Order: sequence, then structure tokens, then C-alpha cells
Amino acid sequence: MEAREIERCIDEFGTDVYRFCLKLCMNREDADDLYQQTFLKALESSFTMEWEGNPRAFFFAMAHNQWKSGRRKEARRRAIAPCTNIEDERENLIPSGEDIEADYFRREMLSEISRIIQALPDKFRIPLTLFYLFEFKVEQIGRMTGKPPGTVKSRLFKGRKMIKKKLEEAGYGKERF
Repeated sequence: MEAREIERCIDEFGTDVYRFCLKLCMNREDADDLYQQTFLKALESSFTMEWEGNPRAFFFAMAHNQWKSGRRKEARRRAIAPCTNIEDERENLIPSGEDIEADYFRREMLSEISRIIQALPDKFRIPLTLFYLFEFKVEQIGRMTGKPPGTVKSRLFKGRKMIKKKLEEAGYGKERF
């Protein structure tokens, strides 16, 4: 792939790819690395971009594959020499409203949802993130993750069900989520 094509891709959907990297890695430093690795790998590849297709999905799939590869590598390294991560920060980007009580409740609920999603297994967390945050279709998620559309639908359903159950256990009532 040529540098001009990469530059155009970064301009058009680089922000979405970076947000996806943040959701996968759950910290900025690793997300920065994954984002750079994704576009570097695309630059090094001999792939020709088909703009009629869905080039955005190609970069999401590439980021997902890079992330999975990095996790496998990290697991092998931990098996040899275990280590711990000291920095485990998350940002809450919720706009402050005029109703302080409602804003606080919403902030707490979003924080709880975020904790629940982080605790979900990757097979549920990744499709939920791609579907709701990045608005990919089920078929596109299936191609990115290498799973059939039925499996993706099933994982979305089960993931939503797990989130709802955990929220009800935390006392957030039986509202529709």
C-alpha cells in the first residue's frame, strides 16, 4: 500500500480506528502502539486498497488481528516471566449537565457498564464494541473476527443479556438496556 493511500485512510477513518484500539487495549499507551502498528503493517503490505468496498472494516480487522497477536505474545511472555501493570487508568468523558443528580446517576451507571464490559470475555466484548460504538453491521463484524454472522448475533445477544443481568444485580432496576 502506498503512503498516500495510508494518509487518506488516516484522514477518513483514523479516529474511528484509534477509538477501536482504545476499546481493545483499555489504555492510551497500548492503544497508541496498536494504532501505529496497524497503519505501519498496512504500509508494509502489498495490499491494494479497494475504495468501492469497505476500507474502514479492513483497518478494523487489521487492528483486531494485531491486538490478538499481541495478546498471544504477551501471554507467552507472562508464562515465562510474570509481571504486573501498575498504570490502570480510565477516563470518564461525560458532559456535565444542569441536573447534577441525574448527571451523577448517569455517570455512575456508565462507569458500572464500563466495568461490566471490561470484565466480559473478549468473545463478547469485541462484537459489542464494534456493533454499538462503531456501528458495524453483523456481517462486517463476522468478517473482521472470522466468525459466521449467526455466531456474532448470538454473542451480541448473550453479551447484552450479561450486561443487563449484572446491572440488575448492582441495583439499577429492570429498565431496558
